[in-house]
Amino acid sequence: MRRHYAYRHNRHIVRTSRWERGVGLVRTRGFPDTQASFATPATSSFSSPETAGAMAASSGLYSSSLVSEARRYLGGNPTGRGSLWCARFMNMVLEHTGHHGTGSDMANSFAHYGQRISGPQVGAIAVMGRRGGGHVGIITGIDAQGNPIMISGNNGNRVREAPISRGRIYAYVMPTN
Repeated sequence: MRRHYAYRHNRHIVRTSRWERGVGLVRTRGFPDTQASFATPATSSFSSPETAGAMAASSGLYSSSLVSEARRYLGGNPTGRGSLWCARFMNMVLEHTGHHGTGSDMANSFAHYGQRISGPQVGAIAVMGRRGGGHVGIITGIDAQGNPIMISGNNGNRVREAPISRGRIYAYVMPTN
């Protein structure tokens, strides 16, 4: 009995979550600017625009507030639209976090929005092509295979968080306003 407890105990210590493995890969693969964490509601709500700006400049938490806001809608469709609503969802999340969106229902409008960055970062907006149009979402992490994890609207007609093949994403941008 004691041996079984020790085995289970040690196995538990060795286990890591998919998120922790992804964080390790981000650190070892040389994405120095990637923030492999997300803001909790306590750290992502700001009392004033001045405080938010100071924290954004120092820690990048302002961009991860996009992740926190988007996660509030997981599994649902807050836009009420039946189709083609990923850009509308992105604009809604941006507005709820104090940013100006593109005002467009076209996913590719986000390729020319904000500041272009070279790779995935938590809180970055990712724009990708797909047959018949495009898709847009927010990067929430990196999976064990090095693919970005993205939360987006209209993914299976709901807000969903899932890994996306990195080759499908053609633009990463950080909101600036």
